[in-house]
Amino acid sequence: QVQLVESGGGLVQPGGSLRLSCTTSDSIYSISAMAWHRQAPGKEREVVGSMTGSGVIHYADSVKGRFTIYRASAKNTVFLQMNSLKPEDKSVYYCNASIFSVYTPGGFIELWGQGTLVTVSS
Repeated sequence: QVQLVESGGGLVQPGGSLRLSCTTSDSIYSISAMAWHRQAPGKEREVVGSMTGSGVIHYADSVKGRFTIYRASAKNTVFLQMNSLKPEDKSVYYCNASIFSVYTPGGFIELWGQGTLVTVSS
């Protein structure tokens, strides 16, 4: 069964950068629309940014100018480039995507990744 796999989390100092990846576990599936979410301890999950199937991107005000969502040339991977990280960016980051494959019937499948922890601390 296809899954979304996230990677790239870790510990970084304030002002540093990380790049998160969101990839389908089976490369025959491509990512259409997707969103990055995050959830800090004791807080509700929030949308960090989203990308439509046609490539229109929106960001939360809290990350505008610092975070960038973009696709890899391989259509089964989307990245979240995070620059100028702040301690308040510490969260578990999740990707949520609609995926499809021209090789399988049934249209779009919506999936969530397992989450990857980002810690920003000196």
